Amino acid sequence: MTSTLVKAWKDVLRPMFIRPKLVQVAALCYRESGNGIEVLLVTSRGTGRWIIPKGWPINGLTGSGAALQEAWEEAGVVSAQINKRPVGTYEYSKETDEGLMLPVTTYVYLAKVSHLEDEYPECEERERVWVRPREAAEMVDEPELSALLKTL
Repeated sequence: MTSTLVKAWKDVLRPMFIRPKLVQVAALCYRESGNGIEVLLVTSRGTGRWIIPKGWPINGLTGSGAALQEAWEEAGVVSAQINKRPVGTYEYSKETDEGLMLPVTTYVYLAKVSHLEDEYPECEERERVWVRPREAAEMVDEPELSALLKTL
């Protein structure tokens, strides 16, 4: 290959095929009940599959702060103690409106919930449920998230 072709490959074409992973933040919300620990799952708006509240980083907020904001918007969490450091990560592919599949790494922050509201921004668009961690692990589609739930 000529140096011009090598440069074109390295600088233009290769980056088009190798995309960096996108980053999201998530709140793994839990509570202690008479039955032990329960975790909070919500349905996704697009497919209705069970997930934990998650979203894109928010300017001006830490990762844990953005995760807690998502927990409010998607699940009605208004009071929780959230860890400042993630307890783990999981990866999944997010489908764009154009049908592209983009790799996403999600940083998961553990949040001990003390209060939920029934009215919250996405209450008409999602279902939410408290379940035992093992049951939650079977309900979610992402293997790494399932493994993380099993550690609780």
